[in-house]
Amino acid sequence: MNIKSTLLGLAAFLILGMAHAQDGWNWPTDSAEEAKARELNAAYTDYMKSEQFAQATGPLNWLLVNVPELNESIYINGVTIYKEVADAEADAGKKRVYQDSVMTIYETRAELFNNEPNWIENKAYYAYDFYKGNKEKLAYVVDNFEKGIELNGELSIPSLYAAYFDAVYRHNAYNKAYTPEEVLEKYDQIQGYLDAAEAKGADVSGARQTTERVLVAMKLIDCDFIENTMGPRLLADPTNEKLADQIFKYSVQYKCFSSDAFLTALELIDSKNPTFATSQVRAMRYLQNKEFDKAEPVLEKAFELAENDKQKAEVKLELARLYAEKGNRSEARAAAKEVASLDEEKAPEAWKLIGDLYMGSFNICKGGESRAKDYSIFIAAYNAYQRAGNNQGMANARARFPSKEELFTEGLQVGGTISTGCWIGETVTLATRD
Repeated sequence: MNIKSTLLGLAAFLILGMAHAQDGWNWPTDSAEEAKARELNAAYTDYMKSEQFAQATGPLNWLLVNVPELNESIYINGVTIYKEVADAEADAGKKRVYQDSVMTIYETRAELFNNEPNWIENKAYYAYDFYKGNKEKLAYVVDNFEKGIELNGELSIPSLYAAYFDAVYRHNAYNKAYTPEEVLEKYDQIQGYLDAAEAKGADVSGARQTTERVLVAMKLIDCDFIENTMGPRLLADPTNEKLADQIFKYSVQYKCFSSDAFLTALELIDSKNPTFATSQVRAMRYLQNKEFDKAEPVLEKAFELAENDKQKAEVKLELARLYAEKGNRSEARAAAKEVASLDEEKAPEAWKLIGDLYMGSFNICKGGESRAKDYSIFIAAYNAYQRAGNNQGMANARARFPSKEELFTEGLQVGGTISTGCWIGETVTLATRD
């Protein structure tokens, strides 16, 4: 996985440590050895200042081997020198020796000066830079990033999280180092750190995009994984909110909305921390399964959580349909009318639902004594479809209006009024189908 574009220039932002000489020089007590140490210290620093890094390694190496506690500056400068020499070296074997020297310098510095938190991120980045393609070294790379987080509570540069997760990806690809769940846990932890950094004002967009691309490249997650691996874990531990959050997030990301695992996670999340979205989606799943008794209270909760009239109209329309399915026609009509008043865009659907309710009520409303009265519900249905702008519904309703002969037989006229009676309870203007 190539994340060079994301990490480009990262090294320039790393804090390379204090460049000036440190207090507390520990010169050898032997005068001859002290003189040599002073001479070689001057020599390597002169070489470094003139950017003759390869020449600087000789006197510096003598200091590191023979007077390791001389001063922390030999380790600070040593990293710079050996890194420069490694970058310039064409021979792969020699390059690796110089890179290993950089890491050894860091390890020794940690032992002698007990200030690893100050520069652990530098070490972690160099380890990644040197060893990201080395199968045997990837565990070491990951360990350095994780030690940096352990010591400081975070990585101070967000781009380092991209390098860290890329190292996790490579370690897993080369060495099968983690279970899918462990990889996902690391990914989620990284997203948490990025969220925290973003809250402090840092730009984490590049790191977030890179970690997301890396996760996709790992091909760990699909709907089967969510359903068959993560789902059983949640069933075994039904109060595990963290796992439920993971299942919910990945189900949304990979569009696995029909899985039982998604519904189980959604139920836990919506019960603990309900939002309009979670309650609405949960209710829709119940409706799909025709679990109307479960859907109704959740829809009512979603209506209370709605943030605007448009959202209220969405939920109320589903409630109207639910009432209709349950045979509660009056409640369905009242809910539909409320939808029409909340959102003009939803009004056509609401009035069509009312028209459908009227059309479907003939058998329960007909009295058998007056065809004009019995058929008047279709006039009421026509009026509802007209408000919906539904031409097909209007045509179907008109086809069932009473005929002129039927009105004449009952002593009624077109333009007169009649009450539909029944639950509909509307007074309509008489019209005929012919």
